Amino acid sequence: MTDGRIVRGQVVAGRVVAGQVVAGRVGGFSPWEDEFGYSRAVAAGDHVHVAGSTAWVDGRIEHEGDPYRQTLAAFGVGLTALAAYGLTTDDVVRTRMYITHVRDAEEVGRAHRELFDAARPVATMVVVDGLIDSRMLVEVELDAYRSGLAKTLEAPEIPDAPEVSDVPEASEALEVVEGEQP
Repeated sequence: MTDGRIVRGQVVAGRVVAGQVVAGRVGGFSPWEDEFGYSRAVAAGDHVHVAGSTAWVDGRIEHEGDPYRQTLAAFGVGLTALAAYGLTTDDVVRTRMYITHVRDAEEVGRAHRELFDAARPVATMVVVDGLIDSRMLVEVELDAYRSGLAKTLEAPEIPDAPEVSDVPEASEALEVVEGEQP
């Protein structure tokens, strides 16, 4: 697989098998992606996996002390990454919520219900000792699925994503692997 620089809203690394994009990466949502070497979202075939997302938005933690609003913000980050692939809450099949206080479970659950009641993904909520910043009360992960996604996947763009001129086009960062199956 060819790795390229990851920029918010653009797939700049990926893999093509038999003419189909079966993997792609989206990033640029937090400073920890570059620092720790991970992507916000990775598409593999018809599946998209979104990394742990928090209320870190535009360089700051939003809604300090409010677990309900932090949950909405964290899912907003994750759903924005999914939107880069044309996916919505209806495509989410699994969520994970990591909370720092059991007392916040009801508010975090309320936010989850408001966003995903119609889709009803499987869900896990776990109380953890802490997150990367003590002001963060919740971190969420998302997994989504859409049959046929791999056949239509193109370099996604997130609305209002900043333009970057020194990043190769997605097609330049793709590796063609003949004969392999996803």
